[in-house]
Amino acid sequence: MPLVRGGKITDDAFVHVADDAPLPDDGAILISAARLLGDPEAISRRLGKTGVVWPNNRDVDDLVPYLDRLAVVALVFPTFRDGRAYSQARLLRERFLYRGELRAAGQVLRDQFVFMLRAGFDAFEVKKLADAEVFAQTTSRYSVFYQPTGDGRVTALNRRMQLRHSESAGL
Repeated sequence: MPLVRGGKITDDAFVHVADDAPLPDDGAILISAARLLGDPEAISRRLGKTGVVWPNNRDVDDLVPYLDRLAVVALVFPTFRDGRAYSQARLLRERFLYRGELRAAGQVLRDQFVFMLRAGFDAFEVKKLADAEVFAQTTSRYSVFYQPTGDGRVTALNRRMQLRHSESAGL
């Protein structure tokens, strides 16, 4: 499955580990929410990076105590009509200040890609290579937005104010 990160199609260094499989000591892994919550100290014992696949029907408040130990949080879109992962992404970025990789997984569609970026996602598991190529191109297509969100982009108003300040300062 192609992974789009930072506007480029990349290899996914993270390997999904089943709940009944032993955790490797090193290497980048993704584990389920159930496994994380069942033995949170397992993350501390590992040398490698750990990520979690967090379902959209679980409260992100349950995830907050472990955010500083997670390199990746993969939020799941079970169907394209279910947008709860958007809310989870915004909460993680804006309220809980999560700065690790926020990955969209499941039904990730190209129609929703810009909205996912705006919600704070920075990596995307897509099913088709053609979609991955479109996602990579779309990242650079939009540079200014009107509404502030969790993606950290400067809004049109802020950009305008920066330009005015630069002009008035003679820069």
